[in-house]
Amino acid sequence: MTPQRVPLILALAAVGAQIVYPLVDGPTRDLVTIAVVGLLAAASISHALINRGAAWTIALIAVTAGIGFASEIVGTATGIPYGCYSYSVDRLGPALSGVPLIIPFAWTAGFYPIWCVATRLVRNFSTVPRRISRITLTVLGLLGWDLYLDPQMVADRQWAWCAENAGLPGISHIPLTNYAGWIVVGVVMATIMELISTRYEKDSRSEAVPIGLFLWTWLGSALAHSVFLSAAELRYSAMYGFAMMGILGSWLLLTFIRDRTSLADTPPRR
Repeated sequence: MTPQRVPLILALAAVGAQIVYPLVDGPTRDLVTIAVVGLLAAASISHALINRGAAWTIALIAVTAGIGFASEIVGTATGIPYGCYSYSVDRLGPALSGVPLIIPFAWTAGFYPIWCVATRLVRNFSTVPRRISRITLTVLGLLGWDLYLDPQMVADRQWAWCAENAGLPGISHIPLTNYAGWIVVGVVMATIMELISTRYEKDSRSEAVPIGLFLWTWLGSALAHSVFLSAAELRYSAMYGFAMMGILGSWLLLTFIRDRTSLADTPPRR
């Protein structure tokens, strides 16, 4: 088996686990949740290692999992930067300071596909606009991902918020401070990775796996929240997440169409 197949196999296994998720409940669903996060993180890390090198991948893990974990520990202890919330630490495996140890890898799993899509979208920009645009798009993508993630996990009682009627219509039990916190943490992560990438990032040989995971998350989550998961508030998160991640997703689909059209219009070589 070639190394390039490893991220694909892990990604397909993660997708399979996500398909199983609505079909189970109780402790089995908790195990599936852990498996989904672990497989998505493994797919992202292995793809980054093969395509972007060891130094960049180590930085990715340190920035996303490290900063994400630190922000969760501070957040659950103080309410900063997300607001007052707490985890059901007995359900997602071992925890440290009230935060399950699997949670940092969720940050890595969410960040990397979005970063890869943002990188593709801005690849033809000049240097300064490219850097600013990649940071901006990554933060918007992370915010869209959380508009799916948070309502789904709260509906599953994996964590709970202290505030009520402090958020968006339909999901008002998740305060707006949560999204503000995601923006702040996302900007920090994306800015650091942008600085690191100027030195360590290599041109990727293939982005099919992370782009596929992005599209699956964007479109699959909208479908799951609309049809396959029973909590009424997820009908709203389906719309919010689809719209926000769609800023990147729609642009991405347009680039596919443009590239395909350009290829079709190119005269054959003689």
